[in-house]
Order: sequence, then structure tokens, then C-alpha cells
Amino acid sequence: MPIDFHDAGNRTSYSGREADTSWREAVLTLVDPTGADVVDVGCGGGTYTRTWHHLGAATVTGVDFSAHILEAARAEQGNLPGVTFRHGDAERTGLPDQCADIVFERALVHHVTDLAALAVEAARLLRPGGVLLIQDRTPEDVAVPGSPAHPRGWFFEIFPRLLEVENRRRPTVEVVSAALASAGFTGVRAVPVEEVRRRYDDAEDYLADIAARTGRSILHELGDDDVARLVQELRRRLPEGPLVERDRWTLWRAERPPA
Repeated sequence: MPIDFHDAGNRTSYSGREADTSWREAVLTLVDPTGADVVDVGCGGGTYTRTWHHLGAATVTGVDFSAHILEAARAEQGNLPGVTFRHGDAERTGLPDQCADIVFERALVHHVTDLAALAVEAARLLRPGGVLLIQDRTPEDVAVPGSPAHPRGWFFEIFPRLLEVENRRRPTVEVVSAALASAGFTGVRAVPVEEVRRRYDDAEDYLADIAARTGRSILHELGDDDVARLVQELRRRLPEGPLVERDRWTLWRAERPPA
């Protein structure tokens, strides 16, 4: 069954990870956060909220609809100057109009049913000339074959029914772009990005993450026995030694027109 973000047992599922330099480099080709007010919608455990701060943002506000996950975010990032967290929905954040220069939404849109409302809320938050960045996977990103560098692709080979779930919930480039245009955004473009998700000392370190379903909502579609089977099959396929896990994403960039 789908992940329950409101279950206290999942409060740290999206915590304890660093945004890789590959992500930072990709984002800095699209926007300059120096001195900016950033709103991180669907912030989860605050990994990217913290990274926006380190990239030079003046303020960063993380918004999430899970009170338990926000507790973990505040515990890890709450003492950073200029960083705050707020409980709210992606379509109704409760933040003031035109409070942001950058709105960022990572791994969010595939959990949202009303993309038009999401886009309208992002436009409301942005000042004229502000930038919206959306990061998510499209069906083309999901279709990248499995390999030791991209073991996620093997999930769908081992359990084909997961691919059906993924393709139902992952938006196409055209669907997201149309929602942004309908909300008045201009200069909409989508670029593929390869991000290093995490670096592991060895395969067993990675497999412990899989067994715990850490930060991987798709694995909540599997029962415990299936997850154990997945771990066993991945162990058979992965080589010994350090593991660098890479994922392909799509980044949409759109602008709120100047006044």
C-alpha cells in the first residue's frame, strides 16, 4: 500500500541524507540563490532546505504536510540561521503572497492530484521575475535500465507491478509544462538531470536502506516478504566494494513574469 506520510514510524524516512554536488551543480546552472528567499514545498526531512541555505539563500522556508516528518526536519536543520519550517499543504501553504524569489518542489508532483492548483500556489508565492524549480521523474526517467550505478531500475525488473504503479503516478514533461503555462508561468523548460543520490561504503550499507524503505515511497507498495526478496536479489546483482547510487530526474524551470 502507498506510504503513509502521517505515520510516526516514517518520520525519519526522508532525513539523514546530504544533497550531492551533482545536484548543486545542476541547480546552479538554472538559478542563482545568493541572497534569495527560497520556499521548499514538500521539504520532507529538510535535506534540500539545508542545501539551499548552504548555497547562499538569505532565508529558506520548508513546507510539508506531515507533522511527524517536519519534527525530524526541525531536529536536524531547525538551528540554521534563516531556516524555518511550516506545516502546510502544497496547494495551500499558508505563506504570504510574493514571499519568495525561488520556489522549489522536489519529488512532490507525483504525489499531487491537482497540478494546476499546485502551479497556481507556486505563482502566488513568487515575486515578479521569480523562479519555480520542479524536480521529479517522468516515465522516461523511470525507464532507465537497472545497473550497479542505478539499482533502482532493477526494482521494476524484479517486480513488474511496481512499474505499473510508477507509470501511473509519474507525470510527463508535457503534463507538468501545461500546468505551469496555465498558471501564467513563462519560459517553461525541462532538462534531464543525473543526480548522485547517495554514496555507500558497500552494498550491504545500501541494502540496509532498501530493507528499511528509506526515502523510497515506491517500496511501500511491497509487503515485507517482497522487500526481503528484493534485498536478496539486489545482493546477488551488486558487486563488492563502494556503491554510488545515481538517479535520473527531470528539472522544470519556469518564471513568474515581471510586473
